[in-house]
Amino acid sequence: MDSALAAAVDRRKLLAYTVPLAVFLGFLALRAGLKKIGGSFWLEAPEYWVYPLQTFVCGALLFWYRREYEFRGIARLLFTLAVGITVFALWVSPQAFFGFAARTDGFNPDTFAGQPAAYWLTVLLRFLRLVIVVPLVEEIFWRGFLLRYFINEKFTAVPFGSFSWLSFGAVTIGFTLMHSSADWPAAAVTGMLYNVVAYQTKSLGSCVLAHAVTNLLLGIWIMQTGQWGFW
Repeated sequence: MDSALAAAVDRRKLLAYTVPLAVFLGFLALRAGLKKIGGSFWLEAPEYWVYPLQTFVCGALLFWYRREYEFRGIARLLFTLAVGITVFALWVSPQAFFGFAARTDGFNPDTFAGQPAAYWLTVLLRFLRLVIVVPLVEEIFWRGFLLRYFINEKFTAVPFGSFSWLSFGAVTIGFTLMHSSADWPAAAVTGMLYNVVAYQTKSLGSCVLAHAVTNLLLGIWIMQTGQWGFW
């Protein structure tokens, strides 16, 4: 492979692993900006249309770049599922077991309770975002890209699941700071545990599955408890 072609391949790989999360965060910034403008329901609560748009756009990017990802199947299934369940318990334990205030302010599908079609479409799209798009976008970036990039900037040359303290710490901190400050303790432990999944399974697919299990259980718990702030 000549140098120009190799550079093009590396560039496409870099884009595939980083652009979906960048776009995802761009939509979060758009939502925050629109809420500051306010003036109507669709501006004061833009998440009801920004999140579905975010889901479709990021899903399209994941599909476009699908051949660039190296999932390599699921390894150590029981361990992967156990981590996903443990992380779910970690996130909800303050409210579920220790009497912390319920987090009821957030993306509430009951807004459309009088419109069954709109209600179920809202719930479906929310779960699509939560269980499929978010685990793929985040794990592709954090574990697929950054965990290797801090070992070697030519990250594709680094076997998935390679360990270094620098990459472990950097990814844990970055993953933590991406969440709201109230969630930093849980996010820090979550980031470390998902890193361990990468090290133990050597499989990006296993990291995505662990994250998806966590989010699926969290989504079910949110629907049962009405704690919309966990979305």
